Amino acid sequence: MRTYEYTNTLDAEHYARALRADISDGLTRTPKSTAPTWFYDARGSELFEEITQLREYPVWRAELGLLQRHAQDIALRTGARSLIELGSGSSTKSKLIIEALGPSGLHYVPVDVSADALHQASSQLVQDYPGIRLHALRADFTASLVLPTLPEDGPRLIAFLGSTLGNFQRPARGTFLRGLRDSIRPEDFLLIGADLVKTEEEMTAAYDDAQGVTAEFDKHLLHVLNRELDADFAPDAFDHVSVWNGTECHIEMRLRSRVEQRVKIRALGLDVPFGRGEEWITERSAKFTADGLQAEMADAGLCTTQLWADPHAGFAMILANAC
Repeated sequence: MRTYEYTNTLDAEHYARALRADISDGLTRTPKSTAPTWFYDARGSELFEEITQLREYPVWRAELGLLQRHAQDIALRTGARSLIELGSGSSTKSKLIIEALGPSGLHYVPVDVSADALHQASSQLVQDYPGIRLHALRADFTASLVLPTLPEDGPRLIAFLGSTLGNFQRPARGTFLRGLRDSIRPEDFLLIGADLVKTEEEMTAAYDDAQGVTAEFDKHLLHVLNRELDADFAPDAFDHVSVWNGTECHIEMRLRSRVEQRVKIRALGLDVPFGRGEEWITERSAKFTADGLQAEMADAGLCTTQLWADPHAGFAMILANAC
């Protein structure tokens, strides 16, 4: 029996409509480029969990370590009795914040586009923390950010972990940060995780591991499109590559066509040509300097109150509020 509230703000066709629009636009432009959203069906999420444990990918472990060391400090600095987590997924790391804030009577609002992820995480959390007041919210915060109204006054902590901010390119990132600024009150706090610039070798290896898990993850997109859009992609006809784009300061995951080919995407009525060696950008992941990210946040009206960094793993967390 469900012991938490659940609100769905997305209609039944949201996923299909967004997928069709992105693929139709992205595979008819030059260069071809699509959003990383479509990796994350059940199998894609499993593969990503594997990626987080890889030696070459220290981001997940670095952020977890920072939260283990500083969650109590976050709780003391914010005094929050409400925690809203954007892109909550499995809510694994948020447990450290929940425990630091004190779960009894705490309002926790996980926000995610995946109903399955929300129900699975929420069911476990209400078992682990019987006194928590949990309201799962299915929403696409990347399209329209509306923070929920909670019955309790006092500071709210809005967490955006996992360096997901890096999936926004700079113009969209500024828009998103300004939206956050407009949604929070003077007493609220924002906690953001950010992957920092490292050596090119380290960054490209993190997205092209020796075991080939990231390559399988990248090519999994083709299976998703074959299933959802009645396409006929042949995964073996593409190679996975990762490239550091120093001009834009981001890593690009790309699928490179091994041959000249045409792919039918029947649900969209598309016949998409790929030249031999042509590359399709499937993900862009921005990397930051601590000073650069704080400057971007300040431009959006968000002022840093504390920064914690793991210099060995090249990861930072920023606690901020409205300037």
